Amino acid sequence: MKIIHCADLHLDSPMRANLDPVKSKERKLELLETFRNLVKYAVSEEAEAVLIAGDLFDSRHVSQSVIHAFLRQIESNRQITFYYLRGNHDAMSLPRSEGLPENLKLFSDSWMKYRIGDGHVMLYGVEFNGANENSIYEDLNPDPHDFNIVMLHGQTTEHNMGDRTEYIQVRQLAGRGIDYLALGHVHSYVHEKVDDRCSYYFPGCLEARGFDETGEHGFILLDIDETDDTYSARFVPFSMRRYYTVEVDVSGLMTSEEMLEAIESVVDACKIDESSLLKIVLKGEVDVTCEKNPDHILHPFTKRFYYAKLVDETGMMVDFRMYAFDESLKGEFIRNVLATDLTDAEKGEVIHYGIMALKGDVEEFAQ
Repeated sequence: MKIIHCADLHLDSPMRANLDPVKSKERKLELLETFRNLVKYAVSEEAEAVLIAGDLFDSRHVSQSVIHAFLRQIESNRQITFYYLRGNHDAMSLPRSEGLPENLKLFSDSWMKYRIGDGHVMLYGVEFNGANENSIYEDLNPDPHDFNIVMLHGQTTEHNMGDRTEYIQVRQLAGRGIDYLALGHVHSYVHEKVDDRCSYYFPGCLEARGFDETGEHGFILLDIDETDDTYSARFVPFSMRRYYTVEVDVSGLMTSEEMLEAIESVVDACKIDESSLLKIVLKGEVDVTCEKNPDHILHPFTKRFYYAKLVDETGMMVDFRMYAFDESLKGEFIRNVLATDLTDAEKGEVIHYGIMALKGDVEEFAQ
């Protein structure tokens, strides 16, 4: 039996971080398109079920078109049963009425139990409500003779997202006859052992939404052998686009062209697909008199990749001895800046832009 375990789709997320209105709208639509592709994959693999372990939607404000598109995928694939457990972002509830497809199963803030297929694969799930975080564990008693899957949405102490979402007390689930813990909330793939029988898995988010979510994203394909209750769980990379952060040391380089060449060398070595989103971080220390034009450096990458941004974290080096007796306007300017109460970093930045202005590079000075 094959089962897909996914989580954190965040459908209808505004996707405004870093992106302009056109690309944010496009990425918003791509979230939904990736879910459609996941369903096609489930059909091709003849999966019995799709487990959605929370944060299907991004907020309570979900467009009707997205809801209808989600439900249409389920209605059109009745050979697959979809199990949807709400997460902390799922403030909006799907209407619990006759209008929901029969192959869409929901959960509540008390344990619910479903049989997947015709055998002895059992699925248990409960939604946290802010008050049941500590009380749910004593009410879970699966039959150890079954193949038992437990689905929850929350963080663990080992994988803390730094928010106020409920903690899953994993150790309280040890020794309960559980085979597979299908979790959601952590946005990267995680696999950890709980006991000799049980492991927990976070599939991560289906599509990354920012540069804090670099790396591969996708879902888990769970393949259960019901004759001996063994299984394999394989992470399937599936996102339409990936986010990359590349750090480049430009210490000692004196021109934008030199820095551009250094970046191209690093980026080429990473073999980044052009459909990706790229953040370039400049590192190291450069001379205060260097010519460094961010637009000049970034422009080739904005043409080459779906999106690119440049973050300058370089420090400025000033050889104060060189200007101690310099009688030029530049020397006088530098000595005046050095006499201020600014920090060394602030002095370096002021001197850099001042020298650019004295050179007549007004455009860069305006940046």
